[in-house]
Order: sequence, then structure tokens, then C-alpha cells
Amino acid sequence: MDEPTQNAEIPTDERVAAYLARIGAERPVRAGAAGLARLQEAHLDAVPFENLSIHLGEPVVLEPEALLEKVVGRRRGGFCYELNGAFAALLRALGYRVELLAARVFDGAEPGPPFDHLALRVEADGVAWLVDVGFGRFARRPLRLDERGRQQDPAGVFTVAPSTGAPSVGATGDLDVALDGAPQYRLDPRPYRLADFAPTCWWQTTSPDSHFTRATTCSRPTPDGGRITLTSTRATGGTRLLRTAPDGTRTEELLDADAALGAYRAHFGLALDRLPTAP
Repeated sequence: MDEPTQNAEIPTDERVAAYLARIGAERPVRAGAAGLARLQEAHLDAVPFENLSIHLGEPVVLEPEALLEKVVGRRRGGFCYELNGAFAALLRALGYRVELLAARVFDGAEPGPPFDHLALRVEADGVAWLVDVGFGRFARRPLRLDERGRQQDPAGVFTVAPSTGAPSVGATGDLDVALDGAPQYRLDPRPYRLADFAPTCWWQTTSPDSHFTRATTCSRPTPDGGRITLTSTRATGGTRLLRTAPDGTRTEELLDADAALGAYRAHFGLALDRLPTAP
């Protein structure tokens, strides 16, 4: 195991039990691939992808205990650094070998800056898997990092292929991850520490150029294969409830403040005492 993961904090047995209860999952009998897939799907269904801390004036702290307290103790969600950071701590406590990988998210044909995204490399049953519970719409199940063909998933067809573009600084062997032929992100295969993502996380939560500061979002998949999302910007003048069907069709409803707070509770289990302030 590379040095960046050797000193990772391991949650207590009590915290692990609470985390499993939070996502409605049973503790795997062994750290195998089948159990990993069940944990990933349970996490995606139970813990929303959201950036509300930015718009509630709450600090985003990239430390394992702070992430576990937010996701488990406060029953909140988060975005990539938070969700995959917390999930990594759980997986390690369950006996999985986990590394944090940096990724550059594609914006059209070009990938973004380094550390734009955090994903996980998890070893199970002798295979290295790409695990990601913090990218919004993405694979429901782990993807093999050594498979160069099409990988069928409930969310679509994924490919993990050697990158033909410029590699990350100092890296070799970057991998491009695509969904239904559309590039999603470019993975740097080197393992990193959670603290290595802090500078880009700070930029994502403070810069007016970050899409996270421009709008609120809270989203999760629905049992029928669609998604439900709450989002707001100052331009919309309120919170919009978006329902996306499996075929991509979407309905939209504009909510007042009371209805929006109720929707956060009903659809995401978030008991907010005030609405996040849209920029």
C-alpha cells in the first residue's frame, strides 16, 4: 500500500455501525466485490449529492472525522471530496484496500484542472475497482479499472481507457472514463492523501468561477432509475424541484420557501432550519 493511505484514520466500530445504518446496508461478511457493489448502491440511494454547505455558510473540512460527522452524525450529503472521502473511511474500516485518486472533469472535449474530482480505487477479490459515490449521475456499481471493453451498468455503458491526451503533471497511465461514449473525467492513477485535495476544494467552495458557488444543488437517484433534484439560483427567484425520468424527460416545479424546506426533508431526509442562499 502506498504511503498516502497507510496513516488514514479508521472509524470506530460504533461509527461504522452508525454509517451502515445511515445507508441502510448490512456489514459485509468479507471485503469482497459483491459486498462492495451493495455498499456503493446503498450509499448512492441514501446520501444525496449536495453543495448546500457553501450556501449555508458552513465550512467544508476535509478531515475524516469531520466528514463522518457530517454524513453520519448530521445525516447530510456533500460533494465529491466529502462523499468519497467519508466512504473511503468506511471501506477501510470494513477491510478494503482503498486509495484516493485525483481526476480532471471534462468540460466538453477538454479535462479541467488537477484535483477537480476525487474518486476511489478499491481492491476486492484481486481486482482494482473504480468506486465513486460523489459525482452525481455516474455508475451505480464499481467499474473494473483493468477492463478496456464496454462495462454495462444500470446507469449506462461505461468505458475505462488509456488517455490519449496530455497526462497529469508527473503522471503516466492516465485513464479516461466515459459514459455512453461521453467523456466524464480523466483519472490520475497515483494515490493521494485527502489533504492534497484541500486547495482545489477551497477554490470550488469560494471562487465565483466555480459552478458550485453559482447554484445550490441537492440530488439523488430514484428507484425507477431517474433522479430528483432541488436547485436554485438568484435568477430563478426560488427553489426548483426537478424530476428526471429514466428516459431523460424532465418536469420542473417552482417551490416557495416552506415547500422547499419540506422537499428537502421529504426527498433527501435533510432537516434544514433555513434555506441555503442562492448566489
